[in-house]
Amino acid sequence: MRFVLLAGFLILANCGPKPETVEDFNTRPLTLPGGQVIRVETMIDQADLMRGMMFRTSIAPDRGMLFVHREPGQYKYWMYQTLIPLDMIWMDGSHRIVEIVENAQPCKTVASQCAQYGGNEISSFVLELGGGGAKRYGLQMGQTIQW
Repeated sequence: MRFVLLAGFLILANCGPKPETVEDFNTRPLTLPGGQVIRVETMIDQADLMRGMMFRTSIAPDRGMLFVHREPGQYKYWMYQTLIPLDMIWMDGSHRIVEIVENAQPCKTVASQCAQYGGNEISSFVLELGGGGAKRYGLQMGQTIQW
């Protein structure tokens, strides 16, 4: 009986999509309006939301970071301690794009002097891609992103 339960568990554990690389373990697929699928790290905890892309020296073209805010609001982002240009895409609760900032440049000064981006519309989610990603994927206001 134990063998049957163990075999059943192993079969079920092997169902579903598998991470292809170590980097895939902490990511989820996200489908862009044009049908392209990228993998995103999901930031939910306050510490993760604050750290975001800080200190990273690169991001692959098929990768991104999805920020999930607990309540809808006007969320401004900045590039303090961020080392690479980023595109930022704000979405409402229905995953509809409500604001886009392209090619935000790293802030190379003290935090208090860093520019703030976005936060002009009510949003629940923000997707960050490497600089140029929004244009490469043809992202536009009003489109819906799925996950």
